[in-house]
Amino acid sequence: MPHWLEVALRTLLALVVLFILTKALGKRQISQLSLFEYITGISIGNIAGYISIDTDTEWYVGIVSLAVWAAVSVGAEKLTVHSKKARDIIDGKAAVLIEKGNVLESNLAKERLTVDELLGVLRDNSVFRLADVEFALMEPSGKVNVMLKTDKQPLTRGDAGIQTPESLPARTVIIDNEIMPEELRASGYNEAWLRKELDKMRIKYEDVFVAQIDDQGQLLVDKYDPPGKKRR
Repeated sequence: MPHWLEVALRTLLALVVLFILTKALGKRQISQLSLFEYITGISIGNIAGYISIDTDTEWYVGIVSLAVWAAVSVGAEKLTVHSKKARDIIDGKAAVLIEKGNVLESNLAKERLTVDELLGVLRDNSVFRLADVEFALMEPSGKVNVMLKTDKQPLTRGDAGIQTPESLPARTVIIDNEIMPEELRASGYNEAWLRKELDKMRIKYEDVFVAQIDDQGQLLVDKYDPPGKKRR
């Protein structure tokens, strides 16, 4: 077998195995990964690269290594679900950065955060005055959640005693000129109603890029731009 063909086939195999393992391990955003999950992701990616181009070694050796990493990761995940102690060791603990309006310098030092970085994180949370913060907590993922002091928190409808009806998410019934039958049924409407509403709006069906039905039964449409030309 030509060397280039072997590399191509091994790369394809690595991609398939990596895709299957990633689906099995679950999907979370990079900012939500624990340290252990981050290390596992890097290692699995490196092994997949090794499978692709290291033709001097049998391909199945890399598959075995990937399987071991995946098994360890799944095992660690199950362990963290059932054991608080294991969860604290593997995922880490949340760290309080600000408590009762006071910055905890010792915890900042433990998390290797400078004051400038703390202020930057607060700005990411739309907080520009340190004095407005009652509580700030760094999660194991590295994300910082901020609670404002009571008098600095925005007034809600509930605070004002205003009753609001329950709001439900809009149903996406057309995507890229294709009707989503399950979403359309879940909205309580049918295709005949949908086409009738489009006629009322003087919009051709083939011009629809995205269409949604909100909880009030209103059809919201975004057309191709320019009409009739699909976006790439």
